[in-house]
Amino acid sequence: MRAQTVDVKASMGRILCCSVFRPGGKKLLAKGHVISDEDVRILESEGMDSIWVTVLEEGEVSEDDAVSAVAAEMGCGSLETRLAAGGRANLLATENSCVLVDDELLKQINCTASVVIATAQNFTYAVAGQRIATVKSAPFAVSKEQLEAVTNILRERGPILQARPVRVPTIGVLYTDPISGERARQLFENIMRQRLERFGVNANFVLACTEDENSVARCLQHLLRSKPCAILVASTTAPAGPEDVIGQAMVHVGAQVERFLAPVEPGNLLLLAYKDEAPIVSAPGCFRSAKPNVVDLILPPLLARYRVNGWEIAGLGHGGLLC
Repeated sequence: MRAQTVDVKASMGRILCCSVFRPGGKKLLAKGHVISDEDVRILESEGMDSIWVTVLEEGEVSEDDAVSAVAAEMGCGSLETRLAAGGRANLLATENSCVLVDDELLKQINCTASVVIATAQNFTYAVAGQRIATVKSAPFAVSKEQLEAVTNILRERGPILQARPVRVPTIGVLYTDPISGERARQLFENIMRQRLERFGVNANFVLACTEDENSVARCLQHLLRSKPCAILVASTTAPAGPEDVIGQAMVHVGAQVERFLAPVEPGNLLLLAYKDEAPIVSAPGCFRSAKPNVVDLILPPLLARYRVNGWEIAGLGHGGLLC
């Protein structure tokens, strides 16, 4: 890329090397702007005869073309790309979604010298229209060779980002207490409603029972018949592990324990199990307060019917100190 001064009449289609200001100091055209036929008329009306522009050389790609090419390869799902000023392309969710990010691939792409990508956090809940990623190019132009290297990696290993839609989410809730399930329901129902409303959902199927293995297992079986996105078990007790009542009831209904203990505070006593594709989540203490905890971190992917595994739970430790 090289810079040169050209006659305003011959500047259409060229890229501005620096911002152009009116005599009073108000910006007329921004640096990096591609000059249009209308811009030429405006510049002439301002009394300008020549202007400083950049010229692409052989083997170079303009910044807008570069970020558009990367954006087209880096994402999938319910999203769209919109070009923005300054060599940027924004990716926006087109419907309520959970954002899934390949962190290792993102780091690899961000080590290149041509483009950088910023995304929302993995497992972020995004509403329709929300920006979930931005691609930024080096100013004005990038090497075609470097751009092809990036897009080839994305084709082979991508996508970096997925906007997995949350469609018709259903939640089952089970309240348990050693004396009376209704006691747990009275304690936690308001907090549960506040938490679910953050993600635009309600508790579709709700049961309460005494906290003994048979009663909990029987209620879990009823809730599993509705094939919910997730079953949340809100207990007044703090189980010490999968061997306690809630964990044994999960095993009783044929669920497989995926993970016990999460590197998240609050919420480290998380117990996550799956009965076929239906996740069952026990998170002692997490329904006593509406403050962010481990449930808020894992609920978006579960609502999108994404199977969260134990390795991904382990990865929540970086940033897992929520308070």
